[in-house]
Amino acid sequence: METGRPSRTALAVAALRAAHQLVDAPALFADPVALPILGPDAEARIRNDEARLRAPPARFLRASLVARSRFAEDGLAVAVAAGVDQYVVLGAGLDTFAYRNPYPDLRVFEVDHPATQAWKRSTLKAAGIVPPADVAYAAIDFERDTLADGLTRAGFDWGRRAFVAWLGVTMYLTRDAILDTLRRVATLPAGSAIVFDYSLPPDRLTEVHRATFQAMADRAAAEGEPWRSFFTPDALAADLRRLGYGAVEDVGPAELNPRYFAGRADGLVLGGVSRLVHAAVTEPSPTSHGL
Repeated sequence: METGRPSRTALAVAALRAAHQLVDAPALFADPVALPILGPDAEARIRNDEARLRAPPARFLRASLVARSRFAEDGLAVAVAAGVDQYVVLGAGLDTFAYRNPYPDLRVFEVDHPATQAWKRSTLKAAGIVPPADVAYAAIDFERDTLADGLTRAGFDWGRRAFVAWLGVTMYLTRDAILDTLRRVATLPAGSAIVFDYSLPPDRLTEVHRATFQAMADRAAAEGEPWRSFFTPDALAADLRRLGYGAVEDVGPAELNPRYFAGRADGLVLGGVSRLVHAAVTEPSPTSHGL
């Protein structure tokens, strides 16, 4: 990301999430705020671009975006039922959960780069969306600032359990920055958890998926946001165990297509470029304190 401007990929993600509300039926991830946050002409722009949006490349990407949001919010629902009352959205972009939060006792913390966060708040204001009292904003540059400092300034309680969503971010960060964030989340009390996605390395993909990977990576690089880090499931699971996580669910198309996309007639289905992880904190990692 260039200094002083918001993430263009955040806008692209929001546009695809809004398009899902219009061009996919039934919606896997219903989001009544997805269109309003993009302004009054959002629906017209999407309708004018509908042919491209229905083509396989955009359809695969849209499926990935809505599946990861659904997966995260399904996990959040279970956590809230278990008494978790803090939800952290890392790299929030134009995520809309805080503005449709159905849980009256849940406090939402949006973490993002200062430029993207300022842009989002101006976008909300232009759309007439008033942030509720239970949302807090923590401006952090993930490569330079500590997660602990940013969240603490925003009023986050590290002594209480939390559920963390980190979607569409890890591929843009260095491995060290990713592991530092995971290490810090692992210091939360047992019963906390994080959901995040990651990209497989290109040599682990089929030829078709490798072409999709390259197109997505090239587009991100052209926007000044190159992909930097990739993981394999086995190596990532070992990293998570070392950091203090217990139960780890690592899922991809084989698990998620039957769960979320079975029986659809519109061709909405996951490809194989990225995977999702739900990692639970069992005992906080003693090596993580002080980050």
